[in-house]
Amino acid sequence: MYPSLTPPRQVKIGDAAAFAGTTPRAIRHYHAIGLLPEPERGGDGRRRYGYDDMIRLLWIRRMADAGISLDDMRAAFGEARDESGDDASDQAPGIESVLGRLEASLAAQEAAVRRRRAAVQRLRAVGSPLGLLSELVTDRLSPLPPGALRPSDLDALLVTERICGPLGAAIQASAFIVLATHPDLRAEDDRLEAAEAALDDGVAPDDPRVEELAVQRCAHQLSLDQAIEAAGLEAAEAKILETYDAGLTGEEGREMSAATAVTKMPYDFSPARMRCLELAGRLFGEALADAHPADGS
Repeated sequence: MYPSLTPPRQVKIGDAAAFAGTTPRAIRHYHAIGLLPEPERGGDGRRRYGYDDMIRLLWIRRMADAGISLDDMRAAFGEARDESGDDASDQAPGIESVLGRLEASLAAQEAAVRRRRAAVQRLRAVGSPLGLLSELVTDRLSPLPPGALRPSDLDALLVTERICGPLGAAIQASAFIVLATHPDLRAEDDRLEAAEAALDDGVAPDDPRVEELAVQRCAHQLSLDQAIEAAGLEAAEAKILETYDAGLTGEEGREMSAATAVTKMPYDFSPARMRCLELAGRLFGEALADAHPADGS
């Protein structure tokens, strides 16, 4: 004798949820948004789900597992039939659009996962916050010995990446390579940083110390540039530029322009210190122009 199993004609919401691999709460939500027609209630006032209800519910779960949103499910079903009851074959273009958007979304998610995995791998390999910066920057700086870079160096590169992108930070990395490998230049940089920090709100912008420091900062920047050239880092920068330009896809736009980003990064600099920085920048630009005059000038 074989046991006789007689399936029920209808089941309660809890049994329907258990079979479909979801919850009664989710099923009620499907009813509320019109994704799953609400069945009639039995004599005890509870919903009863039949074969067609379960089939619809199973397809809903499969579509959810594929990543299709509830709103897109309604479009994909198109309710499967139009108001006249005929097959809604004209819904196919809508379904194709849904699937196209889903595929694009999944591709973007895959790209994001690849970027995150690469960042984790860099973190494990480098063993410092340097691994959180872009691959361009990490590759340039990872050969330096542990401890050669200061937290403030990484902070500066992080800000530059936000404002100018990975390429700008990769170029800026040359200066930090030189500072990490030239103790004399690092010591001078520390001295100038401390002197500039002393230009607080109690120092007038036209104080003679402001101009003196600007001249010294300009001279120090020129020394950094000479060291960068002597170390062959300019050639590395040129190679980075060539490789980066060749790999552009046209989708590298940032959320905001560099000009806008600069105005949103706060620095608690006094007017005197700001004037010192501006004057040093102008002097440095003039020095470069004198060293490399334009053709025909």
